[in-house]
Amino acid sequence: MKKWLMLFLSVFMVFSLAACSGSSSTSETPSDSGEKSGDDSKVEEVKLRIAWWGSEPRHDYTLKVIEMYEKENPGVKIQAEYASWDDYWKKLAPQASASQLPDIVQMDLSYFSQYAENGQLTDLSPYLGNQLDVSNFTDNYVDGGKIDDKLYGFNLGVNVVGFHYDEALLKKAGVDSLAEDWNWDDYKEVAQKAKDAGIFIDTGMKADVFFNYYLRTLGKSLYNEDGTGLGYEDDQMFKDFFEMTSQLVIDGAVPTPDYMAQVKGMEDNPVVKQDAIGTWQWSNQFVGLQQVANRELKLQNMPGPGISDGLYLKPSMFWSVANNSKNKEEAAKFISFFVNNEEANKLILGDRGIPGSSVVKEALKPVLTPQQVQVFDSVAWAEQNSSEFDGPDPIGAGEIIETLDLLSEQMSYGQLSPEDAAKQFRQQAESILSQNK
Repeated sequence: MKKWLMLFLSVFMVFSLAACSGSSSTSETPSDSGEKSGDDSKVEEVKLRIAWWGSEPRHDYTLKVIEMYEKENPGVKIQAEYASWDDYWKKLAPQASASQLPDIVQMDLSYFSQYAENGQLTDLSPYLGNQLDVSNFTDNYVDGGKIDDKLYGFNLGVNVVGFHYDEALLKKAGVDSLAEDWNWDDYKEVAQKAKDAGIFIDTGMKADVFFNYYLRTLGKSLYNEDGTGLGYEDDQMFKDFFEMTSQLVIDGAVPTPDYMAQVKGMEDNPVVKQDAIGTWQWSNQFVGLQQVANRELKLQNMPGPGISDGLYLKPSMFWSVANNSKNKEEAAKFISFFVNNEEANKLILGDRGIPGSSVVKEALKPVLTPQQVQVFDSVAWAEQNSSEFDGPDPIGAGEIIETLDLLSEQMSYGQLSPEDAAKQFRQQAESILSQNK
């Protein structure tokens, strides 16, 4: 009997203590700021997921920046999800459909409008000046992430497209230098000399990026202003551009799409392997290419005529916050840290584009390598020799880009004439864009 009495008293004491303990487990919901709750001395943990695409160097420094943020914010744990470009979008699409996007997602202009207008991204405007410090950014820089006056992404840097090349290989082809005012005829002449020297002139042009540049030099653009149709009427423009690019592949001055499909990483890039003089790409990719090549490379502006009309400063990419996120304020705070923290940006070093913060740019000057200085200088040159950015790509742009890539490949093999490709592209692109009306 005594044993049963003792057991009863023990159980009674346990329940009595639990009722008086002041435990936070049922009284409060953890806050974004990681505040202490009740009498519990532990910091409530906030969990964030963040996703991006890129190469190994980008993965490495981004993980270090995340560690820095977690150290300064001990109540926050950030789960990183990263992949190559193609794998990233394949993974993101089903997550978006299931409303399970990571809290913070890296967004490209090609998909930005689609995700924003589908209601999958948060308007960051309420966080400006609060969780998201923009005191050292120009309005134009911040506005690069706006659609219809709502800020769906924070611009991580600006880029300019150009030719990144090996001057030693250029000289091997019998060309001493490239003039600042070079044109498409000059380019084709260098391509022929490269072919005669047994090397490629370049690794090919991404169809939508460089066709759009070409259109802009003629006062047109790939998409019209409201994204409901193409931005040019004369298909001769399509024919002229793709006759040039496809003929270079057919002539052997540029590698075939099959050849480039075997390039699995930057270390396999024909420029790195000294099989091509240069590559056409955005300025933020220059440093990574040079690091892997492990030799001196140079940057060259686009061919003309009409360089200033064709060039524009492109938001390289954005950090966006998913609408399904339960920790939007904390996500905005991380973005603010990423774009404002000087030590973090000494790791980033403009990989995601030339930063917008005037304070960050000033802090980076003493630590930039000669290669990074080239990138900063090329963007500074473009600021004086460019025109207004067209804005984010319209909904359906991803599908249109895939269509253009496929047609470009068929033209490169002589399977489709540029004239027929122009007609097919117009028909398919206009059908896709008409859905935006």
